[in-house]
Amino acid sequence: MIHLEHLDIEFPGFRVDDVNLHVEEGEFFALIGPTGSGKSLVLESIAGLVRQARCRLMVQGEDMSHLAPEKRGIGIVYQDNALFPHLNVMQNVSFGLRYYKGNRQEARDRVERLIDMLGLRRLVHRSVARLSGGEKQRISIARALSVNPRVLLLDEPLSALDPNFREEIRLVLKELHETLGTTFFMVTHDFSEAMFLANRVGVMHRGKLEQIGETRDVFCRPNTPFVAKFVGMKNVFSAEFEGKMAHFDALSCALEHTPALGAEYLALRPEDIELYPRGAKIPEHFAHFSGKLVGIQDLGFVFELAAQVAGLEFRTILDRKRMLASSLCPGDEVQIAFPPSAVHCF
Repeated sequence: MIHLEHLDIEFPGFRVDDVNLHVEEGEFFALIGPTGSGKSLVLESIAGLVRQARCRLMVQGEDMSHLAPEKRGIGIVYQDNALFPHLNVMQNVSFGLRYYKGNRQEARDRVERLIDMLGLRRLVHRSVARLSGGEKQRISIARALSVNPRVLLLDEPLSALDPNFREEIRLVLKELHETLGTTFFMVTHDFSEAMFLANRVGVMHRGKLEQIGETRDVFCRPNTPFVAKFVGMKNVFSAEFEGKMAHFDALSCALEHTPALGAEYLALRPEDIELYPRGAKIPEHFAHFSGKLVGIQDLGFVFELAAQVAGLEFRTILDRKRMLASSLCPGDEVQIAFPPSAVHCF
């Protein structure tokens, strides 16, 4: 469907370097990474909005590398919705039809269907100026889909919304994708959005595509320290491996499987590490180490705890109920423990 080869984009002080990716027909693909990683430049290059030093772009088998944006048949939704303030809701949604070269009646029918699917019927004659953020983003999505694009590009579509509207639009996007079958290509810095919406993800870092794969696979099996930390594996340590044993700093632990040849790191998700008071009974098959609690951070629904063990810092998570029921304080002697199955080596 989307086949991007050797994308290079150069700006003073920054470069998108040799990005290659393929997105299947009807897929929901997410390109993720921190701010400034180059992910939006990749999206804008697919839309034809930035000049590339080098690139070959195929969409549905057609070479679009040198086509103008309006000739690519691609829709785009921005984080700030970019609506026309002087037009009402219906005029905004149907704006693209004046340039649409397909069947006019089918296009008008599609607009009516999108109005209903996105819950905009009661708003069609309203000005967009006084609508909520969630309503404005629904209008922006309907406008982009009204011309029946080959691909819908979504540039941080949830980042400007408050939490309630963000959840609302997440559900809207998931339902639209499942109903319409249109190929969605989303850029986001929030991995939780990608987990909820995307079939596959690519992870960008400093202009390079570090990893690409099934969303759950990237979440569970990152292949670089950066990707591991980006997807929430906050415990990443350099390690040496000997069969089913890992040695990291002054610590050692058993593994469930022999790591792949060339593996250099051991990683653990915070939620996979259990924290016990000193002297508590620990399941026999768990690796466990004694240490000191050095930090507690209230994150709202959960607490993140840091324990110092033999010069290494381990981070774990306790839900609010368990934390408030405990008497844990910085400086307490504790034990950390985890099963061999929780250890990821790469």
